[in-house]
Amino acid sequence: MREKTQNLLFNNKKLAALLIPLALDQLLNSFMGSVDTFMVSHLGSASISAVSLVDSINMLIVQAFFALASGGTVVCSHYLGCQKKKLANDAARQLVFITSVMSVIVAALCLVFHSQILGLIFGEVEPAVMKNARQYFLISAVSYPFIALYDDGASVLRAQENSRFPMMISLAANIINLVLNLLFVWILHLGVPGSAFATLLARIFSMTAVMIRLRKKDLEITLQNYFSIRPDWGEIRRILNIGIPSGIENGMFQFGKLAIQSTVSLMGTTAIAAQGMTSTFENLNGILAIGVGVGLMTVVGETLGAGRREEAVYYVKKLSIISEIVIIASCLGMYALVRPVTYFGGMEPESAKLCIYMVTWITIVKPVVWVMSFIPAYGFRAAGDVKFTMLVSVLSMWFCRVTLTIVLARVFGMGPMAVWIGMFTDWTVRGIIYTFRFKSRKWLEHRVV
Repeated sequence: MREKTQNLLFNNKKLAALLIPLALDQLLNSFMGSVDTFMVSHLGSASISAVSLVDSINMLIVQAFFALASGGTVVCSHYLGCQKKKLANDAARQLVFITSVMSVIVAALCLVFHSQILGLIFGEVEPAVMKNARQYFLISAVSYPFIALYDDGASVLRAQENSRFPMMISLAANIINLVLNLLFVWILHLGVPGSAFATLLARIFSMTAVMIRLRKKDLEITLQNYFSIRPDWGEIRRILNIGIPSGIENGMFQFGKLAIQSTVSLMGTTAIAAQGMTSTFENLNGILAIGVGVGLMTVVGETLGAGRREEAVYYVKKLSIISEIVIIASCLGMYALVRPVTYFGGMEPESAKLCIYMVTWITIVKPVVWVMSFIPAYGFRAAGDVKFTMLVSVLSMWFCRVTLTIVLARVFGMGPMAVWIGMFTDWTVRGIIYTFRFKSRKWLEHRVV
């Protein structure tokens, strides 16, 4: 057994060097949006509600481009696993090309139709909330290409097992965002637009830093002469074969959250503020484990690229156990913080009380069912089994989470707690299905490159 462990493609030291910075990177990236929520919380329910509503749209866009970048990660990892560095470089260049085009189009559409998009999704909300939401959304839309290209660059670095540099960029970007938020919101009193502009500048810094790093010739995959890139539709197709199903999966997930958010938006500013803050805590208590899952994509991609199927199975098991430990610790940490954060953040008492109640239930349920509903799926995607995860996630989201939430909220009047009952049900169903899929090994029967 000791000899087998020593012959693994990723030993414990190498695995830790990849996963720890990656998990911290994901946490730092999540802070980028969370800082905005915390910074405007003292401005009142209208401000925090506006940021919460727009962040639902932002997450839809961000997750779609992250899925596209993940498709590039999987393809590059498979190429590196079978020692085809030139093809890995070609794949990275095509990823940057297609992402640049798509992100600019999305940003332009959001800038032109921002009022219509907000009205369509959230309907009639209070005028003060809608005014702040329009301002926050406009500035957020400008940042989409920078977010997308940062994701590309960070994903290409992770495919080379370099997760430390993206983590350092995220740390610097968070410091910039925090300092500028304090300046714009607390000192210059620019309100919600000031918070959004601080985040935009931090995103621009992140994208610039990662793209400069990828120009260095000491890397296995480098990105130079951007304007010389021409589309290679065969390589783009390989990336999109992974990225599009994952993007649809993440997109439907976020659409489901928007459908739920539209229901919550009818409950008044107290419920909106409580739900927005609770969602922030739930995101933070799972983000480290999400980082482990993202790392699993690189690990499984390289092991399968090298033809080591049994190692891929081994790493899915091992990283699921690691994720469970991380989830338990994260949930307890966020539970300990919820009271002081809501108090010192200046939340209104009713919103704070409701937020604490919902976070308590999340702390109890999430460690039981969350890991198997998320972590193995990262391994499936890295193996090319993306259509199955897409189908399961979409159906589970809409039938368990969205439909159940709407019924519980609008028919039985359960308030925002209905959102979390629907979410718990979704996690449980997906976890059961993914467990059976993992044991069947059908996810190993695909080919990426």
